[in-house]
Amino acid sequence: MSTLAEKNPKSISRNKLLGVAGLGWLFDAMDVGILAFVIAALHEDWGLTSSQMGWIGSVNSIGMAVGAFVFGIYADRVGRKKIFIITLLLFSIASGISAFTTTLAAFMILRFFVGMGLGGELPVASTLVSESVPAKERGRVIVLLESFWAAGWLVAAVISYFIIPSFGWRVALLLTALPAFYALYLRINLPDSPQFSAKKDVLRSISTNIKDVWSKKYRRSTLMLWIVWFTVVFSYYGMFLWLPSVMVLKGFTLIKSFQYVLVMTLAQLPGYFSAAWLIERAGRKFVLVTYLIGTAISALAFGNADTITLLIVSGAFLSFFNLGAWGALYAYSPEQYPTVIRGTGTGMAAAFGRIGGVLGPLLVGTLLTAGTGLNVIFGIFCASILIGAMAVAFLGKETKQLELE
Repeated sequence: MSTLAEKNPKSISRNKLLGVAGLGWLFDAMDVGILAFVIAALHEDWGLTSSQMGWIGSVNSIGMAVGAFVFGIYADRVGRKKIFIITLLLFSIASGISAFTTTLAAFMILRFFVGMGLGGELPVASTLVSESVPAKERGRVIVLLESFWAAGWLVAAVISYFIIPSFGWRVALLLTALPAFYALYLRINLPDSPQFSAKKDVLRSISTNIKDVWSKKYRRSTLMLWIVWFTVVFSYYGMFLWLPSVMVLKGFTLIKSFQYVLVMTLAQLPGYFSAAWLIERAGRKFVLVTYLIGTAISALAFGNADTITLLIVSGAFLSFFNLGAWGALYAYSPEQYPTVIRGTGTGMAAAFGRIGGVLGPLLVGTLLTAGTGLNVIFGIFCASILIGAMAVAFLGKETKQLELE
């Protein structure tokens, strides 16, 4: 098997690219994961209402929507690597400063900028890696890249379990900011996508790229991506940002809830690895549809669980299927477009999805305030995910081992 380095002396090996990009992905996930635990801690520290807790997650997603849209577009103008570094720097600085806030307003403003960095980096990272590996292993490598997200959540859960109860949430947030600068150091020598480098002299206006994403040739793919991104992000942030808080609402102590969420989070890794194994064998559509249906069933079971055993088992399956689906989605999205609009198309789909990330946490906060049961709330997420699965099944095309345009 030839490596990237053999094809291009300025490029790096597949494994090094995966490690460098994956390390940044891990730090991103660690920040999002820490936020879920910090929200639960702020509830006790600042006496936040359910509605205010929901707004913290939503502001983060508003920033991610803006970041995915703006930085996705500019990735097609200035390159994947430059945007990669800019977004990482933005998120790490804002995350570190947020540890020193004393008001909810200041915390939420900084979470917006953290969200911008996160939202911009993730679709650009998957685009860069997908353009840098051979078609026969592209899907598997992207899912493995996404698996670093599970590692980041695990680190977040460990930090939250050992640090927040003893040292407070501010120390936890400071820890999430520090390693991001190491990833920035690694990325300075990271080569840009070979496909972008070959096309960078083709200057196209931003408006032309946006129009082309919705042109007749790509309209069906774009519609499918926007639906699935919205439903997946809506349900993910609605469920997972609230997970530690939901455990507290079910009567567990803060420390106990962190412990149970850590156990559930462990199931993310086999979810990713199984999806990585299947995606080049059964195809993108099969993995996405199957894992989304598994997520929907698990969400319904989690919302109706009435014992600790059922709660942990259904939560583990929720993590397994949902994160496996995420891996497949990040592999599938860049494959829908040619190089000149790949960053724009992927970024716009992710940006639209982040609107769901705004609404999901807000919905949970609003419904909990109104006294709505968790079974109803998780039933809504179940229905949302099934809509996403149907969009892929009926509108999606199979892109397994397809050479990128």
